[in-house]
Amino acid sequence: MSDDLAARLAACTLALVDIASESGDEASILAEIRRLMPPDRFSVVDDAEGVLLYLPSRRRPDAPLLLLAGHVDTVPAAGNVPGRLERDVVLGRGACDMKGALAVMLEVASWGDVLDASDLDVGLVCFGREELPITESVLQPLLARRPELGDAALAIVMEPTANALEVGCMGNLNVTVRSTGRAAHTARPWLGENAVHTAIRALAPLVDLPTRDVEVDGLVFREVVSVTRIEGGGARNVIPDRVEAHLNVRYAPTHTPPEAEARLRELLGATTLELEIVGNAPPGPVPAGNPLLGRLRDAGDLALGPKQAWTPVAEFATAGIDAVNFGPGDPKYAHRDDERVEVAALVRTTDILRAFLTGSGTSAEDA
Repeated sequence: MSDDLAARLAACTLALVDIASESGDEASILAEIRRLMPPDRFSVVDDAEGVLLYLPSRRRPDAPLLLLAGHVDTVPAAGNVPGRLERDVVLGRGACDMKGALAVMLEVASWGDVLDASDLDVGLVCFGREELPITESVLQPLLARRPELGDAALAIVMEPTANALEVGCMGNLNVTVRSTGRAAHTARPWLGENAVHTAIRALAPLVDLPTRDVEVDGLVFREVVSVTRIEGGGARNVIPDRVEAHLNVRYAPTHTPPEAEARLRELLGATTLELEIVGNAPPGPVPAGNPLLGRLRDAGDLALGPKQAWTPVAEFATAGIDAVNFGPGDPKYAHRDDERVEVAALVRTTDILRAFLTGSGTSAEDA
């Protein structure tokens, strides 16, 4: 491990952590990224609200375009901003998800000789509001107004994967269900209609629903349905006339958003529940035939697995861009109050990207 590289990555990650950037409030961190980007090598192609797109100032006509993508926003801080460095670990909000990855992206952007020698052109996509519902996405509008990005050979979304290579992603369906009844005194419940009882009966098929495994190109995605919130009732001696529950459905890349909604309705069966689709983020496909996937895997002898979550690879896919998940953060620390990233993990990600860009392999022992 290069001591200079480790020190640079740790310092940059910590500096980015110290810039509070909760979703919707990303102006300060985007300004810092603008300041740190090398002006002679990259040009700002798009600088709309909440997003920065950098492409090489001199595009080579025969060089495939690789996009490194990372979101700059975080979930709300919990006493963990500013951050701190302890025993080669950067702690603080966003260290794992995903300011450590942003530090790696900025390091790659500084590689003059490597970028000149690579057969790939490299662009950077930095965007906010990723932690919000997909209806508030700033990445989708960017991809819509920049159709030329559809020619990109691959996008590496640097979500936390603990330096594993995770492909595809789950669709994410959020639904609110409501049950209505008629209030009455609990001494005479037959005079009312208990909305809670109705909801319990309607939701019962979901309680014991087994996980459904779906295989895609040899990778297993696990489809699950969960009741995540339920509210209803009022006074202790009143039959409740209304209850509301929230359902979360994660579905495999083999299904479309309408198919996921249809399956949920099928699982609920004939019911008087009112269903409201709150959000339905599509899944991301597995780019099995992309030659750069194997090259990235070989660059670090990377483990390959499915992404059992939703990530922006799905948004790139809707624009016709193959995308994968690969980043230094360990997902088990994402969004936690003790969020962290190991400096050694930052260095390993950087070494793998160097090997990938130069077309040379590395290994866990070399990194």
